[in-house]
Order: sequence, then structure tokens, then C-alpha cells
Amino acid sequence: MRLLWVSILAPTGPLVMGVDDTRERRRGPKIQAQGIYRDPVRSSHSHLVNARGLRWLSLIWLVPRAWATRVWALPFLTGLAPSARSHQERGQRHQKLTDWARHMLLVVRRWVPERTRVLVTDSRSAVMTLLWRVRQLPHPLCGSTRLRLDAARYEPAPPRKPRPTGRPRLQGKRLPTLAPVLHDATTGWTTVTVRGWYGEGARAVEITSAMAVWSHTGMPPLPIRWVLVRDPHGEFDPQALRCTDVTVDPIQILEWCVLHWRLEVTWQEARAHVGLETQRPCMPRPLPVPPRPCWACSRWSR
Repeated sequence: MRLLWVSILAPTGPLVMGVDDTRERRRGPKIQAQGIYRDPVRSSHSHLVNARGLRWLSLIWLVPRAWATRVWALPFLTGLAPSARSHQERGQRHQKLTDWARHMLLVVRRWVPERTRVLVTDSRSAVMTLLWRVRQLPHPLCGSTRLRLDAARYEPAPPRKPRPTGRPRLQGKRLPTLAPVLHDATTGWTTVTVRGWYGEGARAVEITSAMAVWSHTGMPPLPIRWVLVRDPHGEFDPQALRCTDVTVDPIQILEWCVLHWRLEVTWQEARAHVGLETQRPCMPRPLPVPPRPCWACSRWSR
């Protein structure tokens, strides 16, 4: 059935997916795998609210339609991600959200092995372990995430000299962060038009892109393509993106990032409509109390 929907809604082109987690407030002695998590609905930057319940991780399929003004966000695979306390009580090894996301991506790879799969995530899932492992598969998966302006970037490893001593180098010299590149007068900027820019329609922005190496202690280096975006009118802060496939066009990477914003908005509206992250999502509103007769005065009163 899932393969049928894929062939009907998107017969050609890459399969763009997003990953997001949601909390379901449930508590009680018979509810297993519950934990205490941050409530994203009632929390803010200055106020933290915790809620007890279940944490679900969903893979969401982003399907742009020609007749629709917004991108469809269709959750097609959902899994339960227990907390560390729940795994400790059961005597199991705890798996993070990125580990569950990797397992779910391997399932999708087995369903559609011939399609090009793209994972669009935010900074929470932009970890080296997830992106490197899905990139090393026989049919690799492309990951597009956000990048911090102060992230470390390196040059590729230089060619190895004949008869060298010691272990081969995995990376080259460290490059400057993207913050100096943003204010450098010699940086070459290209003006492009992005469709559906955060709900405002088409918008002209300036981008610059290049290739680098992303490295982490204890793991092999990962080649990436970084994209730096700024507004010529200065209405929004500069942003940085990265993609694990260095052959992808920078404009395509930017459009995938805008698709992830559509995912967040559509997913929040679906939560509010269905009633997720509440104690009783399927409980209807109470009906008004009918009036009762007053036998003393033979009149209706409330």
C-alpha cells in the first residue's frame, strides 16, 4: 500500500522526507515506555514546562502538488521512542532519536530501493553519526540540514607522499568559520529566486556555496556542500545549510530547507486539528447542562 501511494503521488523525482517527534501526554501504571519530556506547546525560551507521556518519532513525506499552494506533509511511518529511564528499568540499551531515525530510514530504503531519498531535518537531527551512516549505504541517502555559522570546516586531505611515515591524514587544514566569510568583501554572491519562501511566495536572496569536509572525533570525515544565505534587504538573519551530496545544486538545497519549514507548520496544524499532545485527544467537548424544572414556581430555571 505504501509503494502504491508513492507511485501515485510522486511517480518520478527524489523522495523528500522529514523527521519530527511529538509528545503524547499519557500517565498511569498501565502505560509503558513513558517518560518526562519538554512540552513544546506550553514551553518557551524563558519558561520550561515538562510533561509525562509517550514520545513518537515520525517520518513525514513532503509532496509538492501543482494544484495546491502548500506542500503536503504526509506521515507514513511512526515509531515509539522510549525514554532512557524506561530502557534502564527494562534492562535495555538506550537508543537516541537519531538511532530510531536511522532504523526507520533503513526500512524506507528497503521499500523503495530504486528511488533517490532525501532527508531534510533541523539542527536537532544534524549529527555526524546519523548522516555518515546513511551516506555509507550501498544506495546512499542524501541529508540536508542546517549548519551553524561557527561550525568547524576542513579542507580535503592532501595527497599522500611516497614512502611516508605515520598514519595517513583524514582531513586538511581547518577553514575559517562562515561568520568571516559573510562579512568578507571578496566573497562572491549569486542572486537567486526561491519559490515559496516561508509562506511569502517567491523571494530573491543571495547565496554562496563551496565544498568542505565535516569531521568529528572518532569518525571518518564526511564531504559536504555548504550554502550561505543572506537577504539583500537585511530583513532576516543569515542562514547556513549543508548537504551530504556535493553534486546537488545549491538552489535545490535551499528549496529543501524551505520544505522543512512547511513541514513544521503543517505538522503543528495537524496536531491542533487532531488533538495530539493532549491528555484525551479523542474526547469530545462536554455538552451544555440542560435546564431543570422548578416545581415550586412551575418554571424552568438553570
